[in-house]
Amino acid sequence: MATTETQPDDTLRVPSTGRTPDPHASSPSLLLAAFAAVYVIWGSTFLAIRIGDESFPPLLVAGIRHLTFGLIAFPILLWKTKARPTWAEWRSTTVTGLLLLAMGNGGVCLAEERVPSGIAALLVATVSLWMVLIDWLRPNGTRPVPRVIVGLVLGFAGLALLVGPKDLGGSGRIDPIGVAILGVSSFAWACGSIYAKHGRMPSSPLLGSAMQSLTGGAILWIVGGLTGEIGSLHLAAVTPRSWIAITYLICFGSAIGFSSYLYILKHSTATRVATYAFVNPIVALFLGWLFLHEAITLRTILASAVILAAVLLVITAPHREAARIATPAPSKVIEPAEDPAF
Repeated sequence: MATTETQPDDTLRVPSTGRTPDPHASSPSLLLAAFAAVYVIWGSTFLAIRIGDESFPPLLVAGIRHLTFGLIAFPILLWKTKARPTWAEWRSTTVTGLLLLAMGNGGVCLAEERVPSGIAALLVATVSLWMVLIDWLRPNGTRPVPRVIVGLVLGFAGLALLVGPKDLGGSGRIDPIGVAILGVSSFAWACGSIYAKHGRMPSSPLLGSAMQSLTGGAILWIVGGLTGEIGSLHLAAVTPRSWIAITYLICFGSAIGFSSYLYILKHSTATRVATYAFVNPIVALFLGWLFLHEAITLRTILASAVILAAVLLVITAPHREAARIATPAPSKVIEPAEDPAF
């Protein structure tokens, strides 16, 4: 009996001379696979949205995707986590569902009727810029470092380049209404991301995502009904490729892509995670050119270079608040890298 009792003590003392293995440490190969999923899958969702728009009303492309995912994932996660969401958590996920999914992703689906999928991905990358700007302008906000201010100026200069001057480089400007819709959508996504950091969210991120999908998807269906989109939907006229696109958005964009995003958030640095905002537009531009024959013009190349350089400046810049405040409250630090993607 004495020998049996001393063995656990010896086992516990051995690691004191070295580093205790972390049971939650990530596998390098799994981490690389998760990054690849976020880079490629989220970049490809813009192509899938564009194809879905061919047969489905745009708001219902997002509505079907999110409500279906929420209806499937919510009961499963509720059972696995044994959680009982409070009214405060439902209120927060309703607000974020409205801002992130209904206005954010729904706006992207609406805009892609007017602008190419690659351009839409490029403009969505400006979410990082909007988050910095919102955090600066809010009460007691954080003034960005000079490098970030340069990034903000560059980013909005890139937006201006997309809509004018006319016939730059032998190509017409991008539809200004589509650009405006994407600007509002990106702004709403940034607001929702910042609200999610301060609101009462479920302890399980996946459960929170499922609740957001339920509320955001329901809002999209309600708006679709009010605007006549439900009445204009004719399932018999939906093409097989549009059905495939919707299925892809549900299974890959919402399930695999978001799960991979949560994994890299937990096991990598914020700066590395933020690189998805730099890579997704490149993937989307390439896929749009390859499968939909979307033109990559001189205007697109110049605007892409300016906007992506701006995003790179912002996501790699140090945070002023970390140096200015000795003991900052973790809930007050806004990191653009930690917003969920489309």
